[in-house]
Amino acid sequence: MEKINLYEKLSLFHDTWNPRIIGELNGQQVKLAKLQGPFVWHKHENEDELFLVLEGILTMEFRDKSLTLQPNEFIIVPRGVEHRPVAEQPVSVLLFEPAGTLNTGDKKNDLTRNTLESI
Repeated sequence: MEKINLYEKLSLFHDTWNPRIIGELNGQQVKLAKLQGPFVWHKHENEDELFLVLEGILTMEFRDKSLTLQPNEFIIVPRGVEHRPVAEQPVSVLLFEPAGTLNTGDKKNDLTRNTLESI
């Protein structure tokens, strides 16, 4: 057991759209990521995802609406719901999702990360 400082972990990387694993529990992974710009439209058929904004402003786009998340706000995207995170300025997020969840869900492209680094 050890305590984890989110901001210390965030200081260990600078690239965007490349989540890092910072913890695991009960088949779930806690991840940190830095985001900037629009991501790809995608969905996860079998996994719900939690996005907690730590720094910056994140817009979560859905096909029928968009939600804006400020620091200390989170959203749970239910499985099967198509979505696209958009960060006009740099954003840092904590993600909580089942182990093995592919960051691009049902889409494969240059942003797909098949293997994530643990930090």
